[in-house]
Amino acid sequence: MGAERVQAIAYASNGTIPPEFIRSEDEQPAITTVHGAVPGVPTIDIGEGEEKVIERVVEASREWGMFQVVNHSIPGDVIAKLQAAGKEFFELPQEEKEVYAKPPGSQSVEGYGTLLQKEVEGKKGWVDHLFHKIWPPSAINYRFWPQNPPSYREANEMYAKHLHGVADKLLRSLAIGLGLEEGEVKKAVGGEELVYLMKINYYPPCPRPDLALGVVAHTDMSALTILVPNEVQGLQVFKDDHWYDVKYIPNALVVHIGDQMEIVSNGKYKSVLHRTTVNKEKTRMSWPVFLEPPPDLVVGPHPKLVDEGKPSKYKTKKFSDYVYCKLNKIPQ
Repeated sequence: MGAERVQAIAYASNGTIPPEFIRSEDEQPAITTVHGAVPGVPTIDIGEGEEKVIERVVEASREWGMFQVVNHSIPGDVIAKLQAAGKEFFELPQEEKEVYAKPPGSQSVEGYGTLLQKEVEGKKGWVDHLFHKIWPPSAINYRFWPQNPPSYREANEMYAKHLHGVADKLLRSLAIGLGLEEGEVKKAVGGEELVYLMKINYYPPCPRPDLALGVVAHTDMSALTILVPNEVQGLQVFKDDHWYDVKYIPNALVVHIGDQMEIVSNGKYKSVLHRTTVNKEKTRMSWPVFLEPPPDLVVGPHPKLVDEGKPSKYKTKKFSDYVYCKLNKIPQ
């Protein structure tokens, strides 16, 4: 099974990559990335006054669907410990990592793995991953939390505790920006039952980063995604028909507007199309947390944002049904 892992393929590489990792020309990063003087994803100091923060969050969510936040109050050592524990896990011998592999035929995304969904034309992304829930406590299955390194559980629990406050502040800003009461957006996507799904992406060095992608272009199914990257460049955003690098900012969190937020806002906020490139010499890692509605929650445009002059742009459906349709490429 280990031979299927990208980490193993990278280790055995002789300067080439298997054909299933070579993207078509209209996807290859060397051809499609815009360099030079390019517009930057907005950076927002969320320690500023609330009015200013709301204004900037709303503008970025409408124009980009993505922004970076600084002065977010998560201590640097909490982030450093999260990253160190994840890195140690991926550096374990392969057989130790396979203990946490997704069970065959599992309908859940939780666990260690490589293939995530149906790949277009048999093409693969240059990435391995580990998924598990970190909030609420009732949703956690510790079967998928590595016991080695021993620091792993504490590092993830501490990060989850701090992340909660950042997420609440962002959800409040997004609600007020829509003219809603401050708790109405959070309630619409799950309230206190909102699920925090951690994913660790591990992108090993790739001999042909000009031809491969780590994760192909997609929008997130979440309401929000809050991501910690390492220092290796890789995240890209699609805006105005072009692909741009998202500049790494130390200790910043990258926030993605997801599909559920676009739906709840009735299209006022934009679910961001993004992808990941890889590096020839260095390993890139990232720690996105997907804030997802509970599976049975019915999500649709907020009733206060729909009237005769503003018809609903999206179907209302259970989150689990939305996920099934998107993963199986069924029109929605």
